[in-house]
Amino acid sequence: MQMIHIFSAAPFAPLLASIFVGLFGKYFGKGFSHTTTILGVGVAFIVACYTLYLTISGYTANLVLYEWLRSGSYTFEVGFMIDNLTALMMVVVTFVSLMVHIYTVGYMKDDPGYSRFFSYISLFTFAMLMLVMSNNFLQLFFGWEGVGLVSYLLIGFWYKKPTAIHANLKAFLVNRVGDIGLALGIALILFWFGSLDYDLIFNRAASLGGEHMMFGGTSVSIFSVICILLFIGAMGKSAQIPLHVWLPDSMEGPTPISALIHAATMVTAGIFMVARLSPLYELSDTALSFITIIGAITALSMGLMGIIQNDIKRVIAYSTLSQLGYMTVALGVSAYSVAIFHLMTHAFFKALLFLAAGSVIIGMHHDQDIRNMGNLKKYMPVTWITFLIGSVALIGTPFFSGFYSKEIIIEAAKFSSIYGSSVAYWMLLIGVFCTALYSSRLYFLVFHGQEKWRLSNTVKHGHGLNKSQYPHESQSLITTPLVLLAIPSVVIGFITIEPLLFGDFFNRAIVINHDLHQNLGEIQHHFSGAFAMGLHGFLTLPFALMILGLIVGWWMTSKATTKKTPNKFISSLKGILEQGYGFDRFYEHFLAKGIRQSGEYLWSRIDVNFIDRIMVNGTAHLVGRASKILKGLQSGYIYHYAFIMIIGLFLIMTFFIKL
Repeated sequence: MQMIHIFSAAPFAPLLASIFVGLFGKYFGKGFSHTTTILGVGVAFIVACYTLYLTISGYTANLVLYEWLRSGSYTFEVGFMIDNLTALMMVVVTFVSLMVHIYTVGYMKDDPGYSRFFSYISLFTFAMLMLVMSNNFLQLFFGWEGVGLVSYLLIGFWYKKPTAIHANLKAFLVNRVGDIGLALGIALILFWFGSLDYDLIFNRAASLGGEHMMFGGTSVSIFSVICILLFIGAMGKSAQIPLHVWLPDSMEGPTPISALIHAATMVTAGIFMVARLSPLYELSDTALSFITIIGAITALSMGLMGIIQNDIKRVIAYSTLSQLGYMTVALGVSAYSVAIFHLMTHAFFKALLFLAAGSVIIGMHHDQDIRNMGNLKKYMPVTWITFLIGSVALIGTPFFSGFYSKEIIIEAAKFSSIYGSSVAYWMLLIGVFCTALYSSRLYFLVFHGQEKWRLSNTVKHGHGLNKSQYPHESQSLITTPLVLLAIPSVVIGFITIEPLLFGDFFNRAIVINHDLHQNLGEIQHHFSGAFAMGLHGFLTLPFALMILGLIVGWWMTSKATTKKTPNKFISSLKGILEQGYGFDRFYEHFLAKGIRQSGEYLWSRIDVNFIDRIMVNGTAHLVGRASKILKGLQSGYIYHYAFIMIIGLFLIMTFFIKL
């Protein structure tokens, strides 16, 4: 019982901090707000590290905190599943959250909603920890909806800004679409298993492997239906095509939110869920193929979108979408551990990139257009070197963290026999080129080349620049988290690849049918250590494509200075990308507008004409007419009433005589 109290401190310390700051922060000031929440998340991080230490030593547990509800034969509990997968996710979530909390002290110092912001991000940490620590689907759903709610609040944090309100509403609605699938999948699990407890479901899954149900007039495996429905929920939360449209717009929120929610934690919830449910997904090749195809399309299509973006945060946002596609492909080819490995490495370097972008935005006096930047290396040296490290890790440079995780995903797709994996392999390779292209374009436009901010400010203000209008390095509260995130962005992949992927780290948490999916065995056969893998990385096709992408990106920003009319193919492709493949237009003009017009039609025809005029007003009119007739009978004379009584008695006697 003592252990569960220790583990409970991880989610509930940020929750208590959030409550105190939310209620009393405006009375006790900014110092109270950030100190309380940083201490809460700090406690959670210490508990997460201790949990990781225990699980590495062999400790696992399925602990019940309390019984929430009992209904008939169903029992719903709140508890924690403690294993290596949980511990790793706890460390990633709490470390990134702690860095964001510290960063926020400097970034949001002049914002009037300072205390409210800290309350929100601490509450988000609580919800995310409840999600990753859950031992049952009910608690998973609670955490799932919790992070969605807080995401809505944080994206629309500047609620007087119309674009922020549009963005948070869009995120909320799109995620509700995905959550319909998640809720239906959980309902089917409760129907077939009679429980929502992970352990019980995993232990009984194999015995139900041959069960089928009728779906659309066809007999299909229950696990294919359940797993695809659950993955639809993951498509919304982890922004997989076609439910990806909310994430780029969510950049309207403050930059710390982009790092906390849309790089390292909430958007990875779907990846974590599928990995946690590997015993179920291994029973459906149909679901795995579906996941593989969706992930590959997302990885490539969103990588292409990143090339044309000019907002610094949107470039990184589309990069996040693309990298989530890589993780999804890893799940689809049963390389669950590789997906979690990339989730971990990506969390560090993508949080670094978002926070570094925030530092650039501050240094540029809140101008986010990369076309107005240039040569910031000279004025922001710490931001420059940390941004460079994050970019180098992102594109998969050998020996950096992103190289190890991305290289293994590509290899897993190459050796997989699952339907769609061959196409996914080539799409991921093209994605490597796209990643290097948009990353180098972003880097060179921001930190090298012509100082375009001089011209931009001169045009804006109509005179020369003074010292205060020059770009400047951010304060230490902002740069310190950048340095701390840069360290794992360099070394975490090299240090952890062998124990995480080729040791027994995930053996108790992830289940793989090695007889059907032999791709990891092929990769393990070729693996000869992190250092040797890094050296070999210079000789691979992904490395060649990466170099090509860097060269093209450099040429686009440094050499292609003359305006040339692009050919029709390039113009058409750019037009398609600028329209976001038409998803937003389809959703807004066909689905949303169509549903709204259908509602207006039904309202005018059913509500107004039928219900109001006929049912409600018609009934009222009928009663009114009848009352006028009856009112005429109320003369007040006794002999009139006596006459009516005699006539009534006569009619009754006549009726009974006939019977």
